[in-house]
Amino acid sequence: MRKSSFVLAALLGASLVGASVAQAADAVKIGILFPLTGNAAAAGQAAKAAVEVATDIVNNDHPELSDIPLAKGAGLPGLGGAKIELVSVDHQGNPSVAQQQTLRLITQEKVQALVGAYQSSCALTATAVAERYGIPFVVGDSVAGNITGRGFKWTFRVTPLAADFGDAYMSFIADARKAGKQIRSIAIINENTDYGTSVAEAIEGAAKKANIPVAARIPYSASSTDVSAQVLQLKDKQPDLVIFISYTADAILYMKTMKSLDYTPPMVLGDDSGFSDPSFIPAVKDIAQGAMNRSAWDIGKPGSTSYKINEMYKAKTGHDLDDTSGRDLQAFLTLAEAINRAGSTEPAKIQAALKATDLKPNQLMMGYRGVKFDGTGQNILASTYLIQLKGDSYELVWPFDRTQNKLEWPMKGWR
Repeated sequence: MRKSSFVLAALLGASLVGASVAQAADAVKIGILFPLTGNAAAAGQAAKAAVEVATDIVNNDHPELSDIPLAKGAGLPGLGGAKIELVSVDHQGNPSVAQQQTLRLITQEKVQALVGAYQSSCALTATAVAERYGIPFVVGDSVAGNITGRGFKWTFRVTPLAADFGDAYMSFIADARKAGKQIRSIAIINENTDYGTSVAEAIEGAAKKANIPVAARIPYSASSTDVSAQVLQLKDKQPDLVIFISYTADAILYMKTMKSLDYTPPMVLGDDSGFSDPSFIPAVKDIAQGAMNRSAWDIGKPGSTSYKINEMYKAKTGHDLDDTSGRDLQAFLTLAEAINRAGSTEPAKIQAALKATDLKPNQLMMGYRGVKFDGTGQNILASTYLIQLKGDSYELVWPFDRTQNKLEWPMKGWR
């Protein structure tokens, strides 16, 4: 009698322990929202692939990436080795669809956190749903200032925001002038949704503060099929630097239209997005040589952490990481590190862990000064650099003291 009771108790105890371990190791569900179809499909697909690489880094043992939190070892040790499970949705670049899909991810898929969403207009509606339901949302790439300017408590943005870019561009202009480049005026061309408008306003404000004349600010619809009128305006104003805040199809259209109208400004500077899209260089590299772009991503030297991660991404997709997909990869790793520190999938504990995040530059695969969020959820250590198209790839050219690659001015275009 005593023996059978002992055996029964032992079996019961073992089953309870097993259940506890199984529960601790349940998958952590994270929803990701990107435009997988529509005008920005290439960028969305690249971002999705980047997040999948980040998931591989966390879920599997990658001792070669030992500087990256959670790369060494498999799974989330703070949750008993739990793996991350992605639930991906396509918001099509439509803010209403982004809102609906976020609601579905939270109420039906029961995700414990969210990452997205490329277009700022979609990030605005998606984060509003997450705020209402109390689910952490980490923004990796959307830069409109009002995303973290609404007093939300559940939104955290790892990427730099619009105001940062305006300041960076003015710093570049000041440095370029010191180096003998003639920049008498600039022009700003922006698509007219939340992304383009907010960045254009930030640049215009920064230019005014720096006493740099804005020869023209030209808003347009990203769905435009003819931008001849806008290019003719540029040709008439003759600015020394044209800053484009554009998505993919429109960025490509502008480059082709400038060639057809035989107009090459001294320099074109793309505000990431369309200029970083994987389809941009193959489409217009022969006519856009020397065009600049903003970026916090650099592949790095062979053997470096960033180089190794790029090799993982390249093996998966057939092409290199770009700035946008790199920022999404970094955002996802930041979220995973916070969840692991929280030791829980409870939203409030993940939120608290995100608030306490303090990642150092050597723990990142992007060129930020770190990741640390202020009271609005904005990463105060985010930073950006400038790159230039040379041949079939971009090279880091600014800040001048951080690169050995020479800025080519003026741009060559197709000549």
